[in-house]
Amino acid sequence: MPAQTNHVGRRLELRFVGKGAAFFDLDRTVIAKSSALAFGRPFYRDGLIKRSDVVKAAYAQLTFRLGGADEAAMARTRDYVAQLCKGWKVEQVRQIVSEALDELINPYIYAEAGHLIEEHLAADRDVVLVSASGAEIVQPIGELLGVSDVIATRMGVADGRYTGEIEFYAAGESKAAAVREMAADRGYDLDKSYAYSDSISDLPMLTVVGHPTVVNPDRTLRRAAAERDWPVREFRHPVPLRQRLRDRRAVPVAAAAVGVGVGLAVGIAWYGRRRRNRTPPR
Repeated sequence: MPAQTNHVGRRLELRFVGKGAAFFDLDRTVIAKSSALAFGRPFYRDGLIKRSDVVKAAYAQLTFRLGGADEAAMARTRDYVAQLCKGWKVEQVRQIVSEALDELINPYIYAEAGHLIEEHLAADRDVVLVSASGAEIVQPIGELLGVSDVIATRMGVADGRYTGEIEFYAAGESKAAAVREMAADRGYDLDKSYAYSDSISDLPMLTVVGHPTVVNPDRTLRRAAAERDWPVREFRHPVPLRQRLRDRRAVPVAAAAVGVGVGLAVGIAWYGRRRRNRTPPR
């Protein structure tokens, strides 16, 4: 079969490998930014975080991108996020994410990733988003893409508020363990499965599947991919979902699910305009 290609709009031909799944990291693999940092502005506007929190988060993200993160660094990030979110109302977070999704995430979805997800779905292969961001962020992004399955960080909740405890942190080895557990539960053949990521912290997840691919890799992951002779792909074209659908000549198998996401996005845009005119709660 023809080799895969990065050209936007051209079909990405995938070699059929049987009943497997496709596991996608989210940040800078599917979307061209950090999903958690993307919501910093509305979280700040609604009084959930301070300006200093935004600066700290951005610096941590830059450090991570330049040098990767070891277990100790990931643990520090996990603990910081847990304490930062302690006491937040879960429903408020969900509302902010849903209302800002069309503005903050939709324009930054890589067209190449969107086409690739559609290729996997058309091949009757389940697609799973795997991200260290919270489930309240990752699940709506998945719905926008027509993907219902996610592996994401789960925060402890009591009486409708975050407790400051993390039930599951989807990073490093924990991502790989969650992928293996899902495969065992659903009968996926991991040797016939795919995984995509940009970060060396996801090396454990990439190594558990038979078809790993690195996307926009950091320096350390690029070296690891070269040592293992893994494919390296560059995604460079963030395109809003509606534009991609408009430009597409044919409707893919996943169109029903994606169409729901587009309808939702239109509603989100209207509500988002209303929210931007509101005064933040005191």
